[in-house]
Amino acid sequence: MASLKKTSSSVASLVRFTFFSSLSALEIQSSNGSNPSSTYPHKSSPKARKAQNGFINGSTYSCYTNLLKSCVAQKALGPGKQLHARLYLLGLGFDPSIATRLVHLYCDCNSLRHAHLLFDRIPKRNNFLWNILIRGYAWNGPYKAAIALYYQMLEHALVPDNYTFPFVLKACSALSVIELGRKIHEHVKNTAWEKDAFVGAALIDMYAKCGCVGDARAVFDVIHERDGRDVVSWNAMISGYAMHGYAAEALNLFEEMREQSFPDYITFVGVLSACSHGGLLNEGWKFFELMERDYNIEPTVQHYTCMVDLLGHCGQLDEAWNLIKQMKVVPDSGVWGALLNSCKIHGEMELAELALEKLIELEPDDAGNYVILSNIYAQAGKWGKVANLRNSMTNRGIKKSVAYSWIEVKNQVHSFLTGDTSHPMYDEIYAELKRVEGLIKEAGYVPDTVSVFHDVEDDEKTHMICSHSERLAIAFGLITTPPGSRLLITKNLRVCEDCHVAIKFISKVTDREITIRDVNRYHHFKSGSCSCGDYW
Repeated sequence: MASLKKTSSSVASLVRFTFFSSLSALEIQSSNGSNPSSTYPHKSSPKARKAQNGFINGSTYSCYTNLLKSCVAQKALGPGKQLHARLYLLGLGFDPSIATRLVHLYCDCNSLRHAHLLFDRIPKRNNFLWNILIRGYAWNGPYKAAIALYYQMLEHALVPDNYTFPFVLKACSALSVIELGRKIHEHVKNTAWEKDAFVGAALIDMYAKCGCVGDARAVFDVIHERDGRDVVSWNAMISGYAMHGYAAEALNLFEEMREQSFPDYITFVGVLSACSHGGLLNEGWKFFELMERDYNIEPTVQHYTCMVDLLGHCGQLDEAWNLIKQMKVVPDSGVWGALLNSCKIHGEMELAELALEKLIELEPDDAGNYVILSNIYAQAGKWGKVANLRNSMTNRGIKKSVAYSWIEVKNQVHSFLTGDTSHPMYDEIYAELKRVEGLIKEAGYVPDTVSVFHDVEDDEKTHMICSHSERLAIAFGLITTPPGSRLLITKNLRVCEDCHVAIKFISKVTDREITIRDVNRYHHFKSGSCSCGDYW
C-alpha cells in the first residue's frame, strides 16, 4: 500500500513537472509568434526513446488506451492528467490515437485550454479530433472559438460531417449570429448531410434561437416531406415554437406528430414548455397526465419544472408546492428556480425563502437566486431584509451577475453593459436613446421605477432604467441598420418590467419588429405589443 502511495505521489510530481511545464513552454512559444503545431520536445528521455523505438508492446499500449477510455467515461481529470504525464515520458503523448482521447478528456472536463494546446501539437488531425474540440467550445464557450475552429477546419481542406454541423450551429445559436448561421446552412446544402436528421434538427434549433421561426419551419417542412416519422425534427420544431411563446402552433404540431410519429419524453418537455409560456393551465395538466397514461413516459425533472412554472405563473403557488412534494424524482435547481421566480411575480415571501434555502444547497454561488428574493423584499418595502440578504451575499463572497446585451450587425457582435459608455459610437447611441425616449413619452410611456430596487431618488432610478443594456443595444441597432429591418437583441439576464413596456412603445414609434432573447424566453415586439401577451 505504501508502495502504491509512493508511486501515485511520483506520478503526480511528473504531472506538475513534465505536463504543465510543457504547456507553459508551449504558451510562451505561442506568444512569441511560433506555431504550436510545429513545436515538439527538444530532447527525449531514455524511456521516451525506447518507446519511440518500439519498446512499448501492443498489450501495454492497449492498456494505456483502455485507461484513457475509463478516464473519459468517468470524467476523471486528475487521474487523466497523471496518465498524460506518464504517456508524455514514454513518448506517446502525441500519438494520434492517445492524444485524441486526451483531448476528449480535457474537453469533457471543461479544461479547454489544455485540450487546445494538445490539439495544436498533434501532427495528424482527423475529423473526429476537430469535432471533439469544436464540441467542447460549443458546449462550454467561448462560442466564437467553436466557429473559428470550424473555419480553420475548412482551411485544412477537411469536409465537415454530421457531427461538425450540429456543434458549430449550436455555437451560432448561443451567440444569436444569424448571418453566420445562414452561411453554414449554405455549407450544409453543398454536402451530403442536408438530409441528416440531427443536422436538420440543429438547423431548426439555430433558426429558432436566432428568432427566425419562419426559417426554422421552412427547414422542418423540407425534412417532414422526406420523412414524417423523424422524431428529432418534430421535437426541435415543437421546442422552437414553445420557446417563442407560440403555444397554439406548438400544440397543433404535436397533434400532427401523434398521427405520424411516436412522441418521446423530449417531445413532452416541449409541449409542457409551450403550455407554460402560453399560460395554458388546463392543457398543461392534460398533457402531463397523457404522457404517463398513453405513452408510459415517467415524468422527469424537466417535466416537473414546466408544470411548477405553469402553476406558479398562474398564481397557484400552493398547487406548485404540493406538486414538488409529490415528485417521483429529486427536485433540482430548475424546479426550485421556477418556484422562486413565481413567488417574485406574486410577491410571496415565505415560499420564496424556502425556495432560496433549497437553491443555496444546490448552487450556493448563484447570485441570481439571492437577487430575486432581494427584489421580493424590496417590492414589499422590507429594506431591512434587503440589507441582511446583501450582507449575506457579501459574507459568502457572492457578487451579482453583471447584466449585458448584444446585437449582431454586419457579422459583428456589439455588446453593451448597463450605462455603458465604452462603445466607439457612444455619443450617437445616447443621442438616439434620448430621441426615442422623447417619442415614447409622447406616445404615453411612463417609467416604472418599481423595477429598480435601490433606495435612491426617483430621478436617479429613472436614469438607471433608461440606460439598461438592452435599450443601448436597441439604440445602436436603430442607427446602424436599414429602416424597418428587424432587430434581434440577446440579454444574459431577464428583461425587466419597465424595459418590456418601453420596448413595446419603441416598436410602435419606430415601426420596427424587435426580438429580445433573455435568459427565460423570447419576446417579439411589434406595433406596440409583445408575443408573450404580457404573460412572462
